[in-house]
Amino acid sequence: MPVDESRIISLQEGGTPFIKCNKLGDQLGVKLYIKVEGSNPTGSFKDRGMSVGITKAMELGVNTVGCASTGNTSASLAAYAARAGLRCIVILPSGKVALGKLAQAMFHGAEVISVEGNFDEALEVITSLALDGKLYLLNSVNPFRLEGQKSIGFEIVDDLGWRSPDRIILPVGNAGNISAIWKGVREFYEADFINDLPRMTGIQAEGAAPITNAVRRGAYDIIPVENPETVATAIRIGAPVSALKALRAIYDSDGLSETVTDDEILYSQKLLARSEGIGVEPASAASIAGLRKLVENGEIDKGEEIVCVVTGHLLKDPNTAINACKEPINVEANVEALSRVLKGL
Repeated sequence: MPVDESRIISLQEGGTPFIKCNKLGDQLGVKLYIKVEGSNPTGSFKDRGMSVGITKAMELGVNTVGCASTGNTSASLAAYAARAGLRCIVILPSGKVALGKLAQAMFHGAEVISVEGNFDEALEVITSLALDGKLYLLNSVNPFRLEGQKSIGFEIVDDLGWRSPDRIILPVGNAGNISAIWKGVREFYEADFINDLPRMTGIQAEGAAPITNAVRRGAYDIIPVENPETVATAIRIGAPVSALKALRAIYDSDGLSETVTDDEILYSQKLLARSEGIGVEPASAASIAGLRKLVENGEIDKGEEIVCVVTGHLLKDPNTAINACKEPINVEANVEALSRVLKGL
C-alpha cells in the first residue's frame, strides 16, 4: 500500500470470510464462493479503502476530511476519522440513506449535513469544498481509497489457494470497487503469482445503470441517469465518478455488466440468507441477483467457478429486512398455546 507503514490508521479491517455456498451453487450449476465484506469493522468493504485514505490524510497533515455518501462511505469515514482524531464532514442526500448507516456516521461523531438532492449533487457540492482546500475528500475518486480496496482482489486469490476464479461478480454504484479488485488481481498476475485472470462482472439496479448502459453500447463514456432510483441505496448513483475505470476493468477482463430489478434484488437477498445463512443489505444482493440472471440467460456456463462479493451487512438497512418478513406470532406464555401454534405452522 502506498502509505507510511509506521503511521497506519486501522480498525483491523480485511481478512473477511470466504464462504463456499454449495446449496446455492448446486442450484445454479456453478461452483460458488461468497466474499463477505459486511464482516469489516463498520460493516462494509469501504473500511479497506478508508484505512489507506485516512492514513494518507494523516501523512498530508490535514485536519478535516469529508465525503458525500449514500451511507456506507459516511459510516466508514466517521469511524476512521474518529480513530485518527480528525474532523469529519458528511454530506448526505436527504431521505435517501438507510437508517443503520446514518446512525453509524452520527454516532462516530461526524458532522452530518443533509442536502436537498441526490448523491451526485451531494458529491458535486463537497468536491467544490475540497477544491477550495476546506477538507480532504475521501470518496472513491480519491486514488488511495481504491488502493485499499484492491486488497479484496489480493484476498480472493489467497482464499482460493493462489489462483484466480473464472469470474468475480459484484454490485456497481460509484464504480470504484470493480476497478480496484481488478487492479489487485492483475497485480498478482503481473507478478507471476497466478496464471489466469477473472472476468469482472458488474451488476447495477435497473433504475441506476449508467455503467451497464455504456457496456451495452460498447462505449467508454456514460450517459448519467438524472434521477436514479432503487431500493438498493448503496448503488443509487446516476453519475459514478469511477465510471471510466470500471468500464476499462470490464472490457480488459472480457467481462460484462447486467441490470437487475428491485424485486430480483430483494428475492436474492432473502434467498442468500435462507439458503446459506449470509445476511446482506440490498445492494450486496445485486451480485446474487445478477448471477442468477446471467445463469438463466446462458451468459454464465455451467461449472464456472464464481466469486460473488457481497459488500455490506444486512443490518446496514434494517427497515428493508424487517419489511421483508412476517410479524412475529403472539401467543400466551404456556406450552399448550405454543404447541397449538407450532402444530398449525
